[in-house]
Amino acid sequence: MYEHRHRLTQSITAIATFGLIGTLAACGGGAGDAASTPGVTKDSIVVGTHQPLTGPAAAGYSTISPATKAYFDYVNSKGGVHGRKISYKVKDDGYNPANTQKVVRELVLKDKVFAIINGLGTPTHTGVLDFLKTNKVPDLFVASGSRSWNQVKKYPTTFGFQADYTTEAKVQATYIKKNLADKKVCFLGQDDDFGRDALRGLTQILGDDGVAERQKYVTSNTNVTPQIGKLKAAGCEVVSLATVPGFTALAIGTAARLKFQPQWISTSVGADYATVAGALGDAAPLLEGFLSTNYLPSQSDDNDPWIKEFKKINTDFNGDAPFTGNTVYGMTVGFLFVQALEQTGKDLTRESLMSTIEKGGLDGSGLTKLRYSADDHSGYGGAQMAKVTGKTQDYFGSVYATDDGETPVTEYTDALTAPPSGAIPAT
Repeated sequence: MYEHRHRLTQSITAIATFGLIGTLAACGGGAGDAASTPGVTKDSIVVGTHQPLTGPAAAGYSTISPATKAYFDYVNSKGGVHGRKISYKVKDDGYNPANTQKVVRELVLKDKVFAIINGLGTPTHTGVLDFLKTNKVPDLFVASGSRSWNQVKKYPTTFGFQADYTTEAKVQATYIKKNLADKKVCFLGQDDDFGRDALRGLTQILGDDGVAERQKYVTSNTNVTPQIGKLKAAGCEVVSLATVPGFTALAIGTAARLKFQPQWISTSVGADYATVAGALGDAAPLLEGFLSTNYLPSQSDDNDPWIKEFKKINTDFNGDAPFTGNTVYGMTVGFLFVQALEQTGKDLTRESLMSTIEKGGLDGSGLTKLRYSADDHSGYGGAQMAKVTGKTQDYFGSVYATDDGETPVTEYTDALTAPPSGAIPAT
């Protein structure tokens, strides 16, 4: 038993220390002058990203960039975009902010990339915002649900992608208010913007006194027994989690050891079944009934047309790697970038691409519309509840739309967007 717990702790520790989670200035070359735009030639577009391919955040998240690259390779096999092939330079930062600054500088100053696509992590990416702004580099679809990416006046070149943590928590709280109103609701969150933004969403809907006990953790300390003990002592019946996958597993495993079995509800960042179940190992059955929110189609829904297309691409261009929520995530990012390129046209500049995104015409596999406009760079604007049954994580109920402000949570009734033929965007 000790050896099992030790192996479980090692597995969790390996992935538990990461945070997951206007008017544009003229950018790179004059309008209509693609030849002078960094990273763009008549037959190629070079873009880059920083990702945790090694280190504490590698488990789960190291599979995102290969999925994006697979999508780009697929598009390249069909002739590329307006005659240009996409080259995706992926640099490992080990989820270390100092490394992130180094590799992003290399991508921009040495590799001369056209844009940074889906740089991963709140603490890591925060450290390169000013550099990317100063160099007028499109900073697209940041891989984090922080509200920091939606600061149009301060960071006009940065665009989010995920439904932000406040939005997801508001959807969770709406479900709790309707279905678990007689239960004592509590919270466990990361001690940074991830946790604070999620708690903000909960209290907007449930009220400040609607969250009875609040505990936080730091990723450098994998002992959450004190926090879980306090949640148990407080009589918590529902625990909302703003946790990265390793700490989701750690919380659930520790609670089981303490004979504490609340209803768990997690944001999408800490809820991917394959990742969390992998951390739990033999204790994966503890995820039965686990609730979460998400804004992209479920990887286990074989009837979803996006999943059908992405699985084909995964088989043919990603070595038939395990198909997870991270695969869907990475391919959706790739699709949106290709869609933006298609809509911008052959005369590609940094300024023209960002102007295209701000026009609000992007519409990928998400469960709601993207919120992009000249005044909003935040990404997807809603989420749906999901539940683990056996080894599947399936959606149920309505899709809800809202934002990180005071906008009410309302049922989203628009029809979902079907993928274009072959999942390749057309102008």
